[in-house]
Amino acid sequence: MFSRAVRPTVSLARSLSTSSQNNAKVAVLGASGGIGQPLSLLLKNSPLVSHLSLFDIAHTPGVAADLSHIETRAHVTGHMGPDQLDAALQGCDVVVIPAGVPRKPGMTRDDLFNTNATIVATLADACARNCPEAMICIIANPVNSTIPITSEVMKKHGVYNPNRVFGVTTLDIVRANAFVAELKGLDPARVNVPVIGGHAGKTIIPLISQCTPKVEFPADQLSALTGRIQEAGTEVVKAKAGAGSATLSMAYAGARFTFSVLDAMNGKEGVVECSYVRSEETECKYFSTPLLLGKNGIEKNLGLGKLSAFEEKLVADAIGELKSSIKKGEDFVANMK
Repeated sequence: MFSRAVRPTVSLARSLSTSSQNNAKVAVLGASGGIGQPLSLLLKNSPLVSHLSLFDIAHTPGVAADLSHIETRAHVTGHMGPDQLDAALQGCDVVVIPAGVPRKPGMTRDDLFNTNATIVATLADACARNCPEAMICIIANPVNSTIPITSEVMKKHGVYNPNRVFGVTTLDIVRANAFVAELKGLDPARVNVPVIGGHAGKTIIPLISQCTPKVEFPADQLSALTGRIQEAGTEVVKAKAGAGSATLSMAYAGARFTFSVLDAMNGKEGVVECSYVRSEETECKYFSTPLLLGKNGIEKNLGLGKLSAFEEKLVADAIGELKSSIKKGEDFVANMK
């Protein structure tokens, strides 16, 4: 049994400096945006990537030209507009999708639904047609709905594989690790807090009781810490005062998750990441838990583990909202023209 305490990528440093030579074509859809550009930079720096395929509706040739001057092995291609989407995706092993509009102050992730649902459905359709066996990593919010959307679109094409469709919730884990380390004076690279549930507000459930190393907080501090992790995205949206949402930390988290997927595809054992996926662990069809990754995506769902009473209540409180978000995504695809 693999311990959920395994820290998959202690930091990005290992993926950026390893001498292992691997050949993976990775596409970033939404590569010119606030998340897409720094994410593409991190991926370009990794020897795990041999071809970095960048797609967006604008500015992609410039981003690709800029990144192509970096002295790392990944070959960079830029693809712009709907006519070039298929070419961007052909032969891809991993597709990362940060495309969509960001939150502004006062918006919830769900307020993004109408715009981003259409974008994600269009991109998922292209993935189903051009790289049906690729690992699909969705960053576009609201993740609680965009993963059901992606899954339903893939089903329509008859190519859905639940072990290869991931909602990237890694930023919640990254934030939990950083905040716990700050409060306890620990090295954040050595802290690992599993975060389960979904990727919005109260559906984000940090399992502080399962943190490694073991940490304890008084009830009031635990409640405040949990709330901060759940609303950390809003903290950044407010701080940026209308200039966007979390982009740099999200790019870091997206790269961390992508490197874990690539490591596992390359045969590395014991790679564990939390992700929002098709699940039988709760009464919700989709739920984030620690996953053991392998050559073909999810090798084993490690489940919720032992929860504290406080965490059990958090799960119970999240179920209703999660079910509603899942249904909203499924209904969107069912009603698509």
